[in-house]
Order: sequence, then C-alpha cells, then structure tokens
Amino acid sequence: MDMQQLLAAAQQMQNQLMSAQQELADTEVEGTAGGGLVTATVNGQGELVDLTISAAAIDAADPAETAQSVADLVLAAVRDATRAAGELQQEKMGPLAALGGPGGPGEVPGLSEFFGGGADPGGAAPGGAIGGDEPDGTGR
Repeated sequence: MDMQQLLAAAQQMQNQLMSAQQELADTEVEGTAGGGLVTATVNGQGELVDLTISAAAIDAADPAETAQSVADLVLAAVRDATRAAGELQQEKMGPLAALGGPGGPGEVPGLSEFFGGGADPGGAAPGGAIGGDEPDGTGR
C-alpha cells in the first residue's frame, strides 16, 4: 500500500468516525422504570438530557417512602437509558472498529507495515491506563 492510499484510508476512517460521533450526540434514547412512572432520556453519548417523574409516583401521605421510591425509580430509569445508549453506541461504532481488519479495532490496513511492525507506538498500558487502575494513577 503506498502512502497516498494509506492517507486516503485514514482520512476516510476519520470522517466516518466523526460522522458516527455526531450522530450519537444528536440521537436520544429513553429508559423507563415503574411502568413508566419515571422516564430518563440520554443522548447517544450517555449524557442525561431529560428526566420525567409522573405525579402518580408521589404519595403525599408518605413523603419519606415516596422519596426513596422515586430515587430508586430514577436510578433504574437512568440505568435503562444508559444501557440503551450503550447498545446504540455499539450499533453505530461497532462497524467502524471492524474497519481495521485482522490487526485489531481501528487499525488502518497496512499501517503497521509502514511503521515497521505491530509495536505499540503509544506505550500505554493495556486498556489505556497509565500507572494502574487507581484514580490517582499510582497503581497502588
């Protein structure tokens, strides 16, 4: 593969990726709980953009119990919407990950040959973590 083909393939993949990311940002999915008492709406990137709680979810006679029930329903609805967003992400981004072929997700065909093999140019730990799994990056 010559340099022009390599650059054209990389540009095409970048354009497809940007298009898919924009489509995800513009798409909204819903999750519900309690038979529709609570509805959470997230965009395709998993950001919560709306939350609706039905008046039927409120029991004025028992505010403490209602508060706990509503909190549980909100969590369930947000989880349901986030799951749906994850499925949408997989649907939209999955084909792009497969473009790289046998070398792995996102690899431009012929790129590893161009740079002399399959060495990891970034040197990052597996999964992109630096210094381990701890939030402070220390690995402790």
